[in-house]
Amino acid sequence: MALFASLSERLNHIFSKLTKRGKLTELEIRQAMREVRIALLEADVNLKVAKDFIADVSEKAVGQKVMESLNPAQQVIKIVNEELIALMGSGNAKLEVSPKPPTVIMMCGLQGAGKTTMCAKLAVQLKKQGKKPLLVACDIYRPAAIDQLKVVGAKAGAEVFEKGTQAPPKTAKQAVEYAQKMGYDTVVIDTAGRLHIDEKLMQELEEIEKAVSVTEILLTVDAMTGQDAVNVAETFNARLGVTGVILTKLDGDTRGGACLSIKAVTGKPIKFVGVGEKITDLEPFYPDRMASRILGMGDVLSLIEKAQEAISEKEAKELERKMRENSFTLTDYLSQFEALKKMGGASALMGMLPGAGKYRLKEGDVDEKKIEKLRAIILSMTPKERDNPQIIGSSRKRRIALGSGTTVQDINQLLKQFEQTKLLMKQMKGGKRRLPF
Repeated sequence: MALFASLSERLNHIFSKLTKRGKLTELEIRQAMREVRIALLEADVNLKVAKDFIADVSEKAVGQKVMESLNPAQQVIKIVNEELIALMGSGNAKLEVSPKPPTVIMMCGLQGAGKTTMCAKLAVQLKKQGKKPLLVACDIYRPAAIDQLKVVGAKAGAEVFEKGTQAPPKTAKQAVEYAQKMGYDTVVIDTAGRLHIDEKLMQELEEIEKAVSVTEILLTVDAMTGQDAVNVAETFNARLGVTGVILTKLDGDTRGGACLSIKAVTGKPIKFVGVGEKITDLEPFYPDRMASRILGMGDVLSLIEKAQEAISEKEAKELERKMRENSFTLTDYLSQFEALKKMGGASALMGMLPGAGKYRLKEGDVDEKKIEKLRAIILSMTPKERDNPQIIGSSRKRRIALGSGTTVQDINQLLKQFEQTKLLMKQMKGGKRRLPF
């Protein structure tokens, strides 16, 4: 599902009506802004935030420069885009780094927001930056919380420091001493959550903060809870002074209210967003890219970054060589499916393409199961068959179908599709089409 699909669809509909007109009157702009306000409120954006946002946009949109421009509708959209970026924090808010290692990050939040898993996801991000993180188990109340941190920590390739049910402030202090001794430059503390905010929870968090020199206090909130997430952030911030927010479940059926309201209400930036269940599904938050996606303009920069992570420069050059020499095999075909999976799947990538909102692309429009079926078929072939698909006769097809849980018809479709791809590459080699490199 595209991020904030409903809000994007509403805004695109509103702005499409404006672009059909040559010149715009002040009345038409104000009418459009009223519709935008309703769309924001339906997306669960904070009432005051929505009201202030519309006031700021309207003031700029009815200015003389916009009204007399050659394309006033585009000017209005440009202003909305700029104000959305400002609303969410202007630029990417990076994690602070302590001048004296280790940097200590205290994770906090309510139960169910995904805080423990987020510790491991954050460790993956830190390792990408060349950091050496240590995870610390300070949730001693929730059953199996320590075991859960060990499991997700192992997936992230990060060590977990734990002292059982010992007092969390003492464990945190010992963990920092251990990190200094063992050369860990970042300590990520998983603290206890509650079903709701209470005095005991806050006192413990304050005691941990006093026991160690905390660099960052990151609050994990569930984006799907909308304004409740904003209220939680406001309460935690008033008591602890959080330095940043991590929004989880942004890939779910979220209307966008929390994402668009938190910075304006708390003054604290969103630093990361969780976009899936995998350990790698955590992304730095870029307000400009998010605004672009909300307005249906796509997110090409994030798309490029995902591609660079999934495919190395060496692999890209090798693929280009094979395409030019027409030596592309089913093994290479499989590699492309694997790269697509690493990048989050076809549905996730579609949401990043410009105009995706315009065409109302939904999750069902890209059949991920069909892609998985193609992968299963190729994996059921021998290396010789992948390199020479022309040898795959009736008996081989029956064996491959049995091994992949598919039908001979499915295999025929794959082989036909592969031959069409090779034909296209041959046309490129002959100069009939140019390679997009």
